[in-house]
Amino acid sequence: MVAGDRALRLRSLSISSTSTEDENMLTQAVRDRYQCPEGFLDFRVSGELSPDAGYFQFGPNATCYGRTSNGIGHAKVSSAAGDVLPSVVIDDTQIVLPFDPNEVIDNLRLERYPSGQLRAREKTLKEIYYWLRPLTTRSMRGWIQQARARNWQERQFPRWPIDTSVESICENLLLLSLQAKGVERIPFVWFWPNGTHACVSMTHDVETEAGRDFCPQLLDIDESFGIKASFQIVPEDRYTVTPRFLAQIRDRGFEVGVQDLNHDGRLFDDREKFRRRVARINRYGKDYGAKGFRSGVLYRKPEWYQDLDFSFDMSMPNVAHLDPQRGGCCTVMPFFIGDLLEIPVTTIQDYTLFHLLNERSIDLWKTQVETIVAKNGLATFIVHPDYVMEPDTRAVYESLLGWLGGMRRERALWFALPQAIDRWWRDRSRMSVIPDGESWRIVGEGSERAVLAFATVVDEQLVYELAPSKSA
Repeated sequence: MVAGDRALRLRSLSISSTSTEDENMLTQAVRDRYQCPEGFLDFRVSGELSPDAGYFQFGPNATCYGRTSNGIGHAKVSSAAGDVLPSVVIDDTQIVLPFDPNEVIDNLRLERYPSGQLRAREKTLKEIYYWLRPLTTRSMRGWIQQARARNWQERQFPRWPIDTSVESICENLLLLSLQAKGVERIPFVWFWPNGTHACVSMTHDVETEAGRDFCPQLLDIDESFGIKASFQIVPEDRYTVTPRFLAQIRDRGFEVGVQDLNHDGRLFDDREKFRRRVARINRYGKDYGAKGFRSGVLYRKPEWYQDLDFSFDMSMPNVAHLDPQRGGCCTVMPFFIGDLLEIPVTTIQDYTLFHLLNERSIDLWKTQVETIVAKNGLATFIVHPDYVMEPDTRAVYESLLGWLGGMRRERALWFALPQAIDRWWRDRSRMSVIPDGESWRIVGEGSERAVLAFATVVDEQLVYELAPSKSA
């Protein structure tokens, strides 16, 4: 890992700036991910895009949904979905693609693909379920949810148990950019502060009065493992929320967030009703001093998020085969939806693990975290105080915390509250990498925590290297 690279610097300084305007149009999503200097990314679409979108591959690990210029695209995900990677052309130093990378990445992250949307039949069943829900017991609701989730393992997309299609798309484009520009390395702002390898964030959604009353014990459990968490509070109907209850969370260095309005599953049923409810949700956010929001049951419509007066949202799962609203954002990194930062839920919820899969081990969580860490991503957890009150499930949660503690020491992970992730990701989005003699340096507010990194090629694979610290 050598910081200086004279050939890289000279080559980059000779890159023409005439393509900057076009680059900003087609490279925005990739540049937002890496925060690399202008001039290293230069994309062009090979022709007119088809009127209809479909599924296709961009390499073996990247399932895409969008329009193409070469007619490749299928209505359903299947092994027959064509791979457009072989049709990519490098014209001088420009990459000619058969699709718009911004469109495809947005389609995945915002679930703009068929299985990411609630169909009319699903909406009707949802209305019936929530109309009957007050008359049911937890065991009855579990049976209904298990029946609905049958055959979930047959779903090919998003890829279970973690889908990193967005990461693979960006990595493939960066690899092609290295080839097109003829450089050995591309500098960028490392994903996490102080060079930490990946990030972990624990959250607790408080759903019932019993769960609220168990929160003091859960605070003790988390602290015994050196972990701070965010508690998402339902403001209305479920239980009484007192200033004292919120203070005992904040005073111990934990975080308070708002979870829905009343957790009735109907927040996104109607646009006008949503606006009325969000006006009250926003007021609770101010009263609680909360920067983050999460919807009940992870229902979501990102196109309505503009009404939320929060800094970040935590309602979009990475893959949602077992959730009431299926789909998934197919990324393990935060991303912006307008001015709102989305912090995706990237691991399975405890309720799903315990009561739908009937698992009492952390094996699935471990598999998910290992995949996320391999992508230098963000592992976010939802563990409800309501579902870890019993000795067996509490033991599973404590086993998870113990394993995560070992991972933190071995892998240099950043354990962060959501509000800290939000602050970092906003600071990082405003940083720039500029030439500095024979190397590069990062400038911008918060850059003292940032670490310069390089993307390079080893054995035909994209790898990341951190520049050595100045004191090394």
